[in-house]
Amino acid sequence: MREVVLSKRMDPLGCDQELGFTGTYYPAGFGLRIVTNSREVLEAAEESWGPVERQFDTPPMAFRVVVEAAGEGAGEPTCRKQGHLISLVADAHNFASGDCITLSASLHVAQATVGDRAAFRWYFLEAMAYMLLTQRYVIPVHAGCVARGGAGILLCGKSAAGKSTLSVACARAGFTYLSDDCTWLLAGEDRIAIGKPHQARFREDVARHFPELEGYVARRRPNGKRSIEVPTSLFPAMRTAKQCEVRGLVFLDRARGGEATVERMPAQEVEELLLAELPSFGAEVNALHEAAVRRLGELPAWRVCYGELGDAIRILRELPLEP
Repeated sequence: MREVVLSKRMDPLGCDQELGFTGTYYPAGFGLRIVTNSREVLEAAEESWGPVERQFDTPPMAFRVVVEAAGEGAGEPTCRKQGHLISLVADAHNFASGDCITLSASLHVAQATVGDRAAFRWYFLEAMAYMLLTQRYVIPVHAGCVARGGAGILLCGKSAAGKSTLSVACARAGFTYLSDDCTWLLAGEDRIAIGKPHQARFREDVARHFPELEGYVARRRPNGKRSIEVPTSLFPAMRTAKQCEVRGLVFLDRARGGEATVERMPAQEVEELLLAELPSFGAEVNALHEAAVRRLGELPAWRVCYGELGDAIRILRELPLEP
C-alpha cells in the first residue's frame, strides 16, 4: 500500500499559531487564563494583576493573545457590542473579539502595541477583561472606596474631585483602603464592593500631600491624562482590604477656600449620577446594573464640599453610616 503523506495545510485564520506561553491572573479576583506567543503579554498581565489573588470560585475567562511583527502601535480602538459578542478594533493589525457567554476572547495585536505596555494594557488587555466581567459578575462604579470600622464608603465625584488623594489620605488617617478611582460592585449581592488595594494613581502634584512620593515621575496615560501609578506597599502603615459592604456614599466637590460643608442627597439624584457614568450594554446587562444602583440609592448619601484634606477626613469620620 502506498503511504500517503499529508502536506501541511495553509492557515489563513491563524488556527495553528504556536502559543507557547501561558499564565493565570485574577482581575477583580476572578480567574483569567492567557495563552500567547509573547512573553511580553504575560509581563503586561503581571503589571495589571500580579498582586491580585483569587477571590471567587468561578470558571476562568480564557484569552488567546497573538502578537505579530507587522503593524504599528495601536491608537484607541472602537468598541462595539452585538448580542453576546464584543469587538475592539483599532486597525487591521490591532483588534480583539470577546464572547459574553463563554467569557473568552481572541486578541491580535502588533509587536509595536505590546511594546507600549501602558497602551496595550489600557486598550486591550484590561479593557477586554473588565468588559467581560461587567456582563455577568460586577458593576463598575467611578468611585474610590475606603472603610471605617468595616463599613464601606464610596467616594464619588468628577475627575479632579480628589478621589484618589482623599482615599489614600483617609487610609493614612486610620481608615482601610480598597480603591482610589474605580470600584466594582458584586452583581446579585447586597452592596459588596471589590477594590484594587494594590495600587493607586495620583496627579503630578501629589508629593505636596505625600512627601514619600517626591521624585516619582508622572506619565501620560492612554486617556491623555498624566498620572503617577504607585503600589500601595509604599505606605507600609496603610491597612487595605479586597472587599467590604458599602454603608454610605459621598459625592466630592473640591472647593477653593471657605469652610467645608456637608449635606444629604436624595436617592433619586444619587441614582441618576451613578447611572450617568455607566455605559449601556443592552437590556439584560443594564437591568443587572440598574438593580445594583437602586440598592446603593437606598443608602445614606452626602455631598461634601471641601478644600483641605483634613476637613474632608473629619467629615468622613463623623458621618452616621448605616449599621
